[in-house]
Amino acid sequence: MNSLGVSENDFEESFIRSSGPGGQKVNKSSSCVYLLHRPTGLFVKCQRERSQSLNRFLARRLLLDKIEKKQKGFIAEEKEKAEKIRRQKRKRSKQAKEKMLLIKHKQTQKKSLRSKVLMDE
Repeated sequence: MNSLGVSENDFEESFIRSSGPGGQKVNKSSSCVYLLHRPTGLFVKCQRERSQSLNRFLARRLLLDKIEKKQKGFIAEEKEKAEKIRRQKRKRSKQAKEKMLLIKHKQTQKKSLRSKVLMDE
């Protein structure tokens, strides 16, 4: 926390009831931790464990990781990766499809010329 310049006063912490597996213990106690870092607006919700104290520790660790990524510029790299995947998945243009089909037709013609020639006697 010291290396990132984050103090305990910057956090806003609240506890909510968890959901999911855990049975009666989870339904009765507020073991889910919601942690907000006021200056950056980043938040984390942690309900991995049944224990509130362990979830508090994990939430702080997750939030500090997020803050570090934001400060070091890792988020820009992640956005770039997501953008690259989006570009790969988008629909091809009509021109690109026609070009691809043209190349396939040429390849088919080449292969058809490779077939055996029957000679008449």
